[in-house]
Amino acid sequence: MKPDAALDYEVIVIGAGVAGIYMIKRLTDLGIRATVLEGEADIGGTWYKNRYPGARFDSESYTYGYSFSKSLLDGWDWKEHFSPQPHTLEYLNYVVDTFGLRAHMQFGTRVERAHFDDAGSFWRLSLGDGRVLVARFVVMAVGLLSTPTLPRIPGREDFKGQAFHTFHWPQEPVALAGKRVAVIGTGATAIQLIPEVAKQAARLTVYQRRPNWAAPLNNRPIPPSEMTEIRARYDEIFAQCERSPYGFVHEPDRRGFYEVPREERIKLWDRLYDEPGFAIWLANFREIFSDEAANAELSEYIAMRIRQRVKNPELAEKLIPRDHGFGVQRVPMESGYFEAYNRDNVDLVDISETPIDRITERGIRTVEHRIDGTEVWHEREFDIIVYATGFDAITGAFDHIDIRGTDGEALREKWRDGPTTFLGMMIHGYPNLLMPNGPQSGSASTNYPRGIEVGVDWCTRLLEHMHARGLERAEATEAAEAHWSTHVADMYQKLLMRKAKSWFTGYNSNVDGHEAGRIRYFVYNGGMPKYRSVIAEVAANGYEGIMFTGVQNHAEA
Repeated sequence: MKPDAALDYEVIVIGAGVAGIYMIKRLTDLGIRATVLEGEADIGGTWYKNRYPGARFDSESYTYGYSFSKSLLDGWDWKEHFSPQPHTLEYLNYVVDTFGLRAHMQFGTRVERAHFDDAGSFWRLSLGDGRVLVARFVVMAVGLLSTPTLPRIPGREDFKGQAFHTFHWPQEPVALAGKRVAVIGTGATAIQLIPEVAKQAARLTVYQRRPNWAAPLNNRPIPPSEMTEIRARYDEIFAQCERSPYGFVHEPDRRGFYEVPREERIKLWDRLYDEPGFAIWLANFREIFSDEAANAELSEYIAMRIRQRVKNPELAEKLIPRDHGFGVQRVPMESGYFEAYNRDNVDLVDISETPIDRITERGIRTVEHRIDGTEVWHEREFDIIVYATGFDAITGAFDHIDIRGTDGEALREKWRDGPTTFLGMMIHGYPNLLMPNGPQSGSASTNYPRGIEVGVDWCTRLLEHMHARGLERAEATEAAEAHWSTHVADMYQKLLMRKAKSWFTGYNSNVDGHEAGRIRYFVYNGGMPKYRSVIAEVAANGYEGIMFTGVQNHAEA
């Protein structure tokens, strides 16, 4: 055992995004010697890196902010119902500066290795700057969508113009006016980006592998009088978030789908489609997530709305998904996305029909395979290529660190066929490694900060429990991990999500082992009320499923 005096820190938090900020706040409030290691130059995580035009919340701003401090809630004014990236980053800096948290953070500090010393019961972290830090506990707050993936297209290095993933959008302004721009991808990021680029570029060409459903964000400013009213209702707003399955202000329609006449269903959908945020998705009938016929009817309604918004009927059909129904994966929210394709300066290239052959020095070359067996090559020239090609979601950031537990096994090997955890917050074989927003936790499938506060609070109470009893080591049992992971997998069988090519199910064709047809159970789908109940019960039962060692044994604890 390594004496506490020889530890650099009692707790090291990796990541200074939404989770890491709240985690270090809780730790410093308890007087625990802790630090945050952040690879970037400043705080913010997702909101520091994603600077592309159009980047903003898809959850209502006043439900996204932290709820733990009344003075914080009283002191901050949201400007829009769905906050844009610059204002969100400003908010996170306001939080950090209000509580003096920057003093407990180290920037430009990347963790390369985190190895557990079984004999000493501590973690040894090797950093990119050559330092080695030792801590009793490590908290992984590395983010769910923080590891971008580039497409497997040959020639990417040959292009002579500007090219970057949306995650690496330059901090200095990108001159789009008068430029020929290509966007590869039509996922959630691209759906936010494309309308903004279309307004500025001389020509925008969108390369679509497969279309995604999307619904209007219906954003608008929040005038000061409305912000005053929102501030008076914060208790009610957060209570509503706690009741709803996924932590938003939108609660499902409790009526049975088939109990409501079709005419009334259409009226409901007309209203929800025009309401802000996820209303059309999460304030809908519960059957749309599990019943094929109910989902098909809703999907056809959304398809009809897309056809109304896109002037070219043939183009409209190309923008309507055929491989999955509306809402069976997280729905991208958009502001004028479908209307962007009505512009004379915007083209759509369907790469299911004309695949990308390679990136060239001047642009992108596609190939058309004709019925007679001939091939026709097309090359478009561009000044800028933007890769909106997604992320190695949930586990990608973990895989980029060489994390090794009690037997020296690399975590990326343990998780090769998909993550296994206990409550999404602990891993058998990796003692004292906590994940308030880990794989299979409630965070990935909910309004993120609402899930973050739940996870951070639970991890903090676990540390308090151990400190009060002189315990220095906590590890999930193998049986508890297996039980939880089986439960997470079982939850998928009740939902149409199990059929979707989504990052919720571990799909990303640009990552080895993440191909279609191989489900990886990344998120907990039981809803936040149930998740909170389960983890509270574990704590109430003396943290059943966790092995403790220290001054007292688990039975005494």
